[in-house]
Order: sequence, then structure tokens, then C-alpha cells
Amino acid sequence: MATPSLTKHVLPGALGEILIDVRAGGRDSPRPAVVLVHGFKGFKDWGMFPPFADRLARAGLSVVSLNTSGSGVDDAGDFTLPDRFGHNTFSAELADLGRVVDELAQGKLGVAPPTAIGLVGHSRGGGIAVLQAARDHRIDALVTWAAISSVERWAPADQAAWRRAGVHYIENARTKQTLPVYPDVLDDIAKHALGTLDILGAASKIEIPWLILHGTADAAVSFMEAKALEAAALPERRHLRAIDGGGHTFGATHPWKGESPAVQEVFDATLGWFSTHLR
Repeated sequence: MATPSLTKHVLPGALGEILIDVRAGGRDSPRPAVVLVHGFKGFKDWGMFPPFADRLARAGLSVVSLNTSGSGVDDAGDFTLPDRFGHNTFSAELADLGRVVDELAQGKLGVAPPTAIGLVGHSRGGGIAVLQAARDHRIDALVTWAAISSVERWAPADQAAWRRAGVHYIENARTKQTLPVYPDVLDDIAKHALGTLDILGAASKIEIPWLILHGTADAAVSFMEAKALEAAALPERRHLRAIDGGGHTFGATHPWKGESPAVQEVFDATLGWFSTHLR
């Protein structure tokens, strides 16, 4: 088996450039591919994503990881694009993921058109992956990590105050930066929450094998959201695996400090799922 290599690619996205890493060996040979989708304040080089992508590539898969155009993060992993972050929406992320899958399926990301495509999404990216999998027949298997079950993340009173101020500020706990979030995301939710952004509705339509991984001690996205996804999905297609005591990132940190037991369980389960369901 060829030793995996890393190539970098750029595509136009909803809010600017989509930055893409592709790890693969034997790039001219058709093989299954997996796309990794980060969550809110996440990015392709955060903590656990590069080592997991390396592991998948060593297992013979082509692996695509991306910074959505509204991530606010550059290729060095720094939040240097706060305005894009501030105007980011769920619909923008979904459009970006669709564009990346289009290019991958057509063999335009430095690898041959894949024989099958899997998605992995973490947190908010898990919700985006569910939406994409429900609408895209090219997706053959899905794994979600600590996925959200709804785009409705803010209380009505908080939304009203946000709209009055014209901006809501959040702190990046890692960098201590104060990042703006504009009402664009609220407008997007108001317009599409019951339509194209209905995650539970999308979950009910997924007909491909779907592994739901969620930590029982997740303080950011409750384990009850995993139960909601499980309840909405077709029983014969989905499998919920609780990661006992796992937090939102399963003990992973940025910078990466190695695998915790929970991260190892998540990595093993995800690779096993794709080994079984991608050909």
C-alpha cells in the first residue's frame, strides 16, 4: 500500500475560500473516501482531526478535511478571519460541504473519483453531515460525533437581545479572542429551521448505515440529543454507541496531546464502521 501524502486545495465557498487537506496513498487508484466536518469554533487542524485523518489514510482511505468558508480560521489554524466567522450560517456550511463532495466525486481534489464516500461530522458539523447525508445519494455511510439534533441553539430572549445589539460576542477559550457573531445565523434559522435545516427531519430520511457516537458526560451537546437522533432515524440503519464518561471532544485537546481512552474508542469505532460499510 502506498504511503499517504498530504495535499492542499482551495475552493470558492459561500463566504470565501474553503481550505482543504487531502490525505491519501495511491491517488490514481479508486478507493473509498471520507470527509471530515468540524463544528462551531472548530477547524480541520484542531486537535484530534489530523491524527484521525492520518489513521484513516493509513488504512487505505482517501481523507478530506476542510475549513468551511465561515470558520474564521486560516491554514495555520489561527482565527484571522473574524468577519467571516461572524457572518457564518448553517446554510453556508451545508453549501460548502456540498461543494467539497461535488469536487471529490468528480476526482478534482487530487485523488481518483472514490468508489464510496463516508462522512464524519463533529458537533455542529455532525448536524451538517446529517443534512448532507439525507439529501445526497453519493454518501454511503455516516458517523456523527457529539452531533447536534437541532439548529435552534439560542433562547428567544437571547435572540432578541442579540438582534437589538446587532452582534453577539463570544470568547474563544483557547486563544482568548473575542469573536463577533452577527444575526445572519438567526435569520438563517428563522427561514430554514423547518425546511432544509431540519436535522431530525433529515435523520428520518437517512437510509445509509449511520453510527451515532456521543459522550455521556458531554456538557456542550447533551447526550439527549443523541437519543433524539436515534429516535428519529430508521431503526435498521442507525446505531447509537454511548461513550461512557466522554465529554464533548472525548478528552481530546488542542494542541493534540495524544489519545484519551474515549478518543481511542471513538477512532476505533469509526474506522470499524467505515471498514464494514465502505467498499
